[in-house]
Amino acid sequence: MFDSAQPGTWTAARCWRAVLARDGELDGAFVYAVRSTRIYCRPSCPSRRPRRAGVRFFATPDAAEAGGYRACRRCRPRDVHESAALRRVRAACAFIAGRATRSISLAELASHVGASPFHFQRTFSKLVGLSPRAYQQALRARTFRSSLRGGAAPLDAALDAGYGSTSRVYGQKPTGGMTPAAYRRGGRGQTVTYTTVESPLGRLLVAGTARGVCAVKLADTDESLVADLRREYPDASIAGDARALQPWVRVLQALAAGHVPSRDLPLDVRATAFQWKVWRALQAIPVGEVRAYSEVARAIGRPTAVRAVAGACASNPVCLAVPCHRVVGKDGSLTGYRWGVERKRALLARERRTRSSG
Repeated sequence: MFDSAQPGTWTAARCWRAVLARDGELDGAFVYAVRSTRIYCRPSCPSRRPRRAGVRFFATPDAAEAGGYRACRRCRPRDVHESAALRRVRAACAFIAGRATRSISLAELASHVGASPFHFQRTFSKLVGLSPRAYQQALRARTFRSSLRGGAAPLDAALDAGYGSTSRVYGQKPTGGMTPAAYRRGGRGQTVTYTTVESPLGRLLVAGTARGVCAVKLADTDESLVADLRREYPDASIAGDARALQPWVRVLQALAAGHVPSRDLPLDVRATAFQWKVWRALQAIPVGEVRAYSEVARAIGRPTAVRAVAGACASNPVCLAVPCHRVVGKDGSLTGYRWGVERKRALLARERRTRSSG
């Protein structure tokens, strides 16, 4: 029998036949573990075959290690599994890109790459930094923005990108805090100032208008941060102004360090009523705590709107100020985060330390 990590729809008998045949084609698809040695291996491992009664199967090395097994030093199953996982994720990204104008279910995507939906979603989110659904939304939003910058009318751009209607556009907010019409003008008439500083999570960009913070971004380099901002507002008046933004920067650096800031931030972010409801719920999550998407949905009185809550989290243009990092999977897993799952993990760890020391 398989444990909680059954590889797709495969049977234990099929996996056992692959182990007996030392089938290298299935390396990376699953691992088998031997109870007597507490070691797990890839199917093609050259070691002597164990008795069937003493073998357990797992979909991933992580699942095997959670069961108390350690990796074989001879066949190094983790190395080949991670390589296979990367190939699957790349194939999935190409599959999504070729069908960017329609929604692809997790089941369809996992079936295309030959993986189980649950574990593939976790793998995809870990390697890409976004869930498959959020990745699809990001591609659709990029297509929509590109069409607008090319001069297309908002309705035409929405249909070309696969939104189906302009109401879907306003619901998912692919242009951040600007209306599609304003974005089409490239931010013309908008004045945006920004600065980049070091933070515990890497380089931090803070941008704002006269009304408040309009963008907070994280990356490894200033160049990528500024380029991302300019892509969002190609025709806006954008200029660096560290002095004017310094009060907001201090608050955001404190948030990046996992601390409770001494003041709130004014935000200049346009959003739907639903998005604001979700973001206010996120801001109400205490430092050092997390909530599942379903818990956030119940907190705003929309228990069936779990996917919409996830979409609102993914569309958040002001990370840290709106703590979307405090939302996790139902099983506690760190689901996709636009700025990278490792940053999410580090930030939550810092917040937990702040809470325990307080």
